[in-house]
Amino acid sequence: MDSTLIHYRNCMFEKRKLLIKAAYKTAKKELGIETDSYSTVFDFLSQKLEEKFESSKDGRTFVRYYKRLINENEDYLIDAITLDQLSWYVGYENFIDFSENYIIRRDHGETQIEMRIGNDEDSLSERLSKIIINITNTPAFNIPQMARNGMGIGAIVLILFTSLNGGLRIPEKNDRCMYWDGDEYKLTSCDDKNPKHQLLPADTVKLKYFKKITRPDTLTVENGLGNSWYTKYDNVVEFFTMDGINPDNGKSLRDATRHMILTYGKGE
Repeated sequence: MDSTLIHYRNCMFEKRKLLIKAAYKTAKKELGIETDSYSTVFDFLSQKLEEKFESSKDGRTFVRYYKRLINENEDYLIDAITLDQLSWYVGYENFIDFSENYIIRRDHGETQIEMRIGNDEDSLSERLSKIIINITNTPAFNIPQMARNGMGIGAIVLILFTSLNGGLRIPEKNDRCMYWDGDEYKLTSCDDKNPKHQLLPADTVKLKYFKKITRPDTLTVENGLGNSWYTKYDNVVEFFTMDGINPDNGKSLRDATRHMILTYGKGE
C-alpha cells in the first residue's frame, strides 16, 4: 500500500478514537450519570443527533464504534456524515475542524498543559516528545532532551503536573503560506514572489495529507475504498488521498467507488 495512504489511515484512526471518546464523555456529562453505561450514554447521544440533524446512527452502532476503537484499539471506519455530527456535538464545526483544533487539557493546581492535536504529527506521543515547554519564572523544560536522558513520556508529564506552578505556553508557529505544486501542497513564505505559486494560507491538514495519488495502479478495492477520492474531467481521472477540491481544475472530489477503482486503478 502507498506509504501516504498508510500514514493517512493511521492518523485518522487516532482522530476517530479521540472523537468517539470525547463524544462519550460529553454525552455522559450532559446525561448526568457517574457509572459507565455505553448503551445508555450512546442511546442518549443518538437521540441528540437525531434532534439536530433529523438522522443519526443508533446507539448500538456507537457502542460498536467505541468498543472497537477504544476498548480493542482496532481501527474502525466511520462515515463522513457521522464524523461531522459527532464533531458538532463536542463543539466543532465538522471533523476537519475537530482534527485540526481539538485540544487536550490537563490541569494540576495552577499548572495547565494544553496540547493542540492537529494533523502535523503522527501521534500524540510523538508530538509531546517534540514540544519545548516554557514555564513562567522557571527555566525552560526541553522535553526532547529529557527523553534522550532516558525519561519516559509518562514520567515527564508526571513531573510537569506535580512539580511546576505557573503559566505554560507552547510557542506559536510563524505565519506561513502554501502553494500547490501539481502533486501536493508545499510550505512557503507568505512573501514568496514566484508568479507560478498561487499562495494560500497554510493548512496543516492539507499540507500533510492532501496529495495526488500519482500511482493509481497501486489502488485496490482493499486499500482505496473509503480512503481515496477522485475527479473525472475531460476524460482524465485523478485520485487523491483526501476529500476536498482538485486544485488543478477546481472540481469537487468524490468518494472513489469500487467501480472507479476497478476501472482506473489496479482494482484487485
